[in-house]
Amino acid sequence: MLVELVTSFVLASPAHALAPGRIAVPSLVAPADAVARLASFGDGLPSRRAAEVEMDELRLSTITRVVNSGVSAGGFPGAAVVVGRRGASVYERGFGRLGWGEDSPYVDPKRSVYDLASLTKVVATTSAIMILYDEGKLRLDDHVSKYVPGFSGGWKDLVTIQDLLVHRSGLPAGRDLWRFAWTPDDARRMVIETPLVAYPGERTIYSDLGADMLGFVAESITGEKLDRFIDRRVFQPLGMTETWFRVPSSVRGRTAPTATTSIRGYSLQGEVHDENAFALGQVAGHAGLFSTAADLSVFAQMMLNRGTYNGVRIVSDTTVARFTARTAGSRALGWDTCAGHGGCGRYLSSAAYGHTGFTGTSMWIDPQRQLFVVLLSNRVYASRARRPERVISDVRADLADAAAWAVRAPGLEVATDYEPDFRADQASGWNPEVVREVATVRSRSAGCVSRGRALARKSARGRKSARAVSRCGGTSSRAVKASRAGKGGKGRASSAAVKSRSAKGRAGKASARKAVSSKAAKGGRKGAAKKRR
Repeated sequence: MLVELVTSFVLASPAHALAPGRIAVPSLVAPADAVARLASFGDGLPSRRAAEVEMDELRLSTITRVVNSGVSAGGFPGAAVVVGRRGASVYERGFGRLGWGEDSPYVDPKRSVYDLASLTKVVATTSAIMILYDEGKLRLDDHVSKYVPGFSGGWKDLVTIQDLLVHRSGLPAGRDLWRFAWTPDDARRMVIETPLVAYPGERTIYSDLGADMLGFVAESITGEKLDRFIDRRVFQPLGMTETWFRVPSSVRGRTAPTATTSIRGYSLQGEVHDENAFALGQVAGHAGLFSTAADLSVFAQMMLNRGTYNGVRIVSDTTVARFTARTAGSRALGWDTCAGHGGCGRYLSSAAYGHTGFTGTSMWIDPQRQLFVVLLSNRVYASRARRPERVISDVRADLADAAAWAVRAPGLEVATDYEPDFRADQASGWNPEVVREVATVRSRSAGCVSRGRALARKSARGRKSARAVSRCGGTSSRAVKASRAGKGGKGRASSAAVKSRSAKGRAGKASARKAVSSKAAKGGRKGAAKKRR
């Protein structure tokens, strides 16, 4: 895109033909629209005050409390958030740091780069398919085997492009490519050769492999690798200069780390977290993209504008409408929709669509409110919370709820007279207390007892609990019965577990058996004496 702007510069002279021997030197004067477009590149959307777009500043500020709660609870070291409405950013902020260390950089929504994980499926892969559909180079009912001949035979011959987009192709959720593939070509072959586990169209199985196949389809049609095609057709035209599949080495210092250790033998920062995406050469249909919150705000606004942004059209409005409409269950084409799950909260409209990513990312777009919410975090990085997945799930939902609640436009207000009950304020299940037994019981035994109780609560009759506890090391039946009895039986279960697992080990058990035998013998002698009397 920068090349296009440079070539749009005009020469000072209206006539470029100069006298022989003279050298034509272009003046550095660009058209006003080109200057305006260049100035906005890489900076995200223009900012506006909440009141200017009919939003409540105080309500919007609850986002700060919600996200800070997630950081304080140890769910993630930091996060970047952008909320936009009517073409402008109304809330843009970084929280915490990229890592847990005091020397780690603070998060900046314009410069901090995050591993998007499964947001790759919609920002890159689905966008590529939308462009090809828009240009008539593929149809939704085309069979996948038309573009990837190796994906054929049996039920595979019936799988269509739409089946892949709505996760109803019959492909399994995933496959351990990283275990067996030596090269990206090996991994690609394994994806294509993966057997179906269900008849096409029969049921929904959220599949990374299906997204990979869509990437292969796009590459087959365009003759380009997915990363090059999407950069040329989407990222460059939109000025998304901080979005890549492979992060440049110069950017890694401001990229959020995702693992302290990995099966690759080193920590991960600026390298895709997903092992299968790494096996595919770090460019995959299901994961591998990196970006900033500011860049994603531009992408989200392009979708809200029905395919165009800042005078640049990426796809037609009819294609955006077709791909974001609910098609199968809660699924749109490539996108998910807001059906009260998936991190979209309770208040976004039924027309809202979006996606989440395993590393702690999400993007939700509500065309009815002309609103979008972007959240980027690295909750997979050495989380200090006991249940980081619960933390990020609640923060995602609260973030969407707070943004929707802040909209004060007539007919779009959330119908509530009070502040919503934000999950982050309760922090339920984020850091549950560990059940501790008497000091004489080994921690491993205590863990088994606790796991047995959990299963007992899930089982009406407690049979699963009994089997699970017995596998943990033979907790007595008294413990299981006590666990069924609810709170009143917890103390007895704990006591039974302690008695059945004496810290003295076998010696303790042998001593106990000896004591029982001795008691029985005494009882026998007393009984015999009574008879003699």
